[in-house]
Amino acid sequence: MHSAHRIRLVLADVDGTLVTPEKRLTERALEAVRKLAEADIAFAVTSGRPPRGMKMLLEPLQLRTPISGFNGGMIVSPDLTSFEIKAIEPSLVGPIVTTLLDRGLDAWIYQWNEWLLRDPKAPHVEREQNNVRFEPIVTNDLTSRIGGVVKIVGVSDDPPTMQAGESELRERFGNRVSVACSQRYYVDVTHPEANKGHVLKRLSIELGIPPEEIATVGDMANDVLMFALSGLSIAMGQSNDDVKRSARRVTKSNRDEGFAEAIERYVLNQQ
Repeated sequence: MHSAHRIRLVLADVDGTLVTPEKRLTERALEAVRKLAEADIAFAVTSGRPPRGMKMLLEPLQLRTPISGFNGGMIVSPDLTSFEIKAIEPSLVGPIVTTLLDRGLDAWIYQWNEWLLRDPKAPHVEREQNNVRFEPIVTNDLTSRIGGVVKIVGVSDDPPTMQAGESELRERFGNRVSVACSQRYYVDVTHPEANKGHVLKRLSIELGIPPEEIATVGDMANDVLMFALSGLSIAMGQSNDDVKRSARRVTKSNRDEGFAEAIERYVLNQQ
């Protein structure tokens, strides 16, 4: 069963979806986005990355739509001037960072456009720096950086530690923040309205396209909220079973051109 509505916008996650595991845009993915434009279908991206960490996508993809970084915590125009920021309540920043550290996770803070952390040699720092293509600021005093904090990330390669950290954040801070895993080793904490469901609603209003005419493509738990609201949802092949069950369609993995396949097979094929 295809979506009953003509798709007029595709909203795609970036890491694990649009790019390969090596963070590359393939020629077939670029061609798929070009075909969308030819079919008069808009294309937008949303990511846990900071907006400036998506700069390298702008030109190859010819993006003309608002770009949603930090899972919607910062929405910027294609020239990267911000027009909406949803920061975490300042009084919560210190307790969230402390909770993560006490649970054995590392903590990073994204404050406006800066990335702050304690140890530049900690796990995944180098990977993140390669992804976002700018350097972190090293500081021992994360808990005093409370204004304009758009995202806090807990980092751990140990699944039980991640799970315990995520559960405690939900328990302690409830609906005052949004908590979602953007990678197996990252738990993202943002403003309660900074999630991909709100991104979809915002783009729907901004572009005048009803949610049922939007297709979403993603691979992680933080993509499920946009899946639930869109007319056509497509999970990547490497997603876990919960994410796959949340989507209407499942494509191949991001190692096997799953994004391009999703566009060609499920979006363009039904026009």
